[in-house]
Amino acid sequence: MNTLTPPAISAIHPRASRLRIYRAEALCELRRAWRTPAFMLPSLLFPVLFYSLFGLLLGRGHAAQYLLATYCVFGAMAPALFGFGVQLALDREGGLLTLKRTLPMPPMAPLLARLLMAVLFALLVATVLIGVAALAGVALSPRMLVHLLAVAAFAALPLGAIGLWIGSHVSASAAPAVVNLVYLPLALLSGLWLPLSGLPPVFGTLAPLWPTWHLAQLALPAVGMPAQGSAAVHVAVLLAVTAAALGLARRRLRRVG
Repeated sequence: MNTLTPPAISAIHPRASRLRIYRAEALCELRRAWRTPAFMLPSLLFPVLFYSLFGLLLGRGHAAQYLLATYCVFGAMAPALFGFGVQLALDREGGLLTLKRTLPMPPMAPLLARLLMAVLFALLVATVLIGVAALAGVALSPRMLVHLLAVAAFAALPLGAIGLWIGSHVSASAAPAVVNLVYLPLALLSGLWLPLSGLPPVFGTLAPLWPTWHLAQLALPAVGMPAQGSAAVHVAVLLAVTAAALGLARRRLRRVG
């Protein structure tokens, strides 16, 4: 005999339905990303090719270790910035964002699905980079591996929020150019492509202004390289950047849809 009362049934079904909606939205977002070669291939291949060239073939001294950490951050940038920024602008102008708002789905489902996509891509890029480094003789302990993967996954949070902010403010036609104006300078100015010690001192002075520099400082200890500042301060700055960017994006989306 079924002992569930009607109130109990009504309490279970909405929860199960919400989980199915989150799962379906996440699968749709992942399929869309995988079926877009112009997004998927550069996101996966560029960090690996650049690391193989500058970190392993042309690198000297500790370049392989240093660039392994920083390229794991760099590998998280494209999925987060382009996946949130450009795709959100396209969805907003194409009416898909408005359509999703009218559907009976949790309002956070599309955002969390996009965040999951960015995290999974970041982890995939970091895993491939670690595998390439291991083949070249860069040894990491299990603790260091977990540390590096955790930073790569965490990078999707502030970078995705920045992408969301861009995508909520610019048009679909302008979004790729604006994201590139953020993507490439951030990588250079944060020391992701080469140590800031090889650039004029002003770059090192301004480095704490960039969220990717703080991510790099979290990643460097994972490969046994020295980092500047406190890990707690870096995390606090990145969470503040995330909150500010999300707040600005939310305010904008409420007005323009």
